[in-house]
Amino acid sequence: NTLLEQLEIPSDGYMVAALALMESPAIIVGLVLVQVFGEAREDGEKVEWGEVLRESFLNGSVFLLFGSIAVGMLSGEHGYEKVKPFIGDMFYGALMFFLLDMGLIAAKRIRDLQKTGFFLIAFAIFIPILNAAIGTAIAYAIHMPKGDALLFAVLCASASYIAVPAAMRMSVPQANPSLYISTALAVTFPFNIVFGIPLYLFGINAIWG
Repeated sequence: NTLLEQLEIPSDGYMVAALALMESPAIIVGLVLVQVFGEAREDGEKVEWGEVLRESFLNGSVFLLFGSIAVGMLSGEHGYEKVKPFIGDMFYGALMFFLLDMGLIAAKRIRDLQKTGFFLIAFAIFIPILNAAIGTAIAYAIHMPKGDALLFAVLCASASYIAVPAAMRMSVPQANPSLYISTALAVTFPFNIVFGIPLYLFGINAIWG
């Protein structure tokens, strides 16, 4: 939003809500992949899709995120004022401790990132570009304004730095945090800041005119 204000490109405010809504499908897809391709399925056991979907959609992290959105919609601004000291003022302190803890875990297993070789780093760069292109096409198809289209493209190209790592750590403790945290923070995030956002803005300007 700050970049759009500097460029004097108008945008609506609903993309903040879109950010929260896009976290849930990401968690659900990740949990579905774990259920389908996890170690428990390596012996050729048939996938029970009812069980997979139930475990994914009713997972505690997903349920909490959807529940929080529902509570926010029902309570409105008046309800927010009552809980602001808890979810507003205290949020950044709790977030700081969470990120420090995740950073310590990732640092202890950072060597695992080296074992993956070039593929994971290339994946963390190529997929954001692909997702941004898909997001831009969707934004153009539904006639989004230029500012909202850029925000949507950036959201599509971004990794989750808080909600999904927290959900994966709680729901899939066997997952290696040095892989999904390091690629998100050390590869995808700086790539989007330095190269991605200017690239997406250039493409949107060229398409929207």
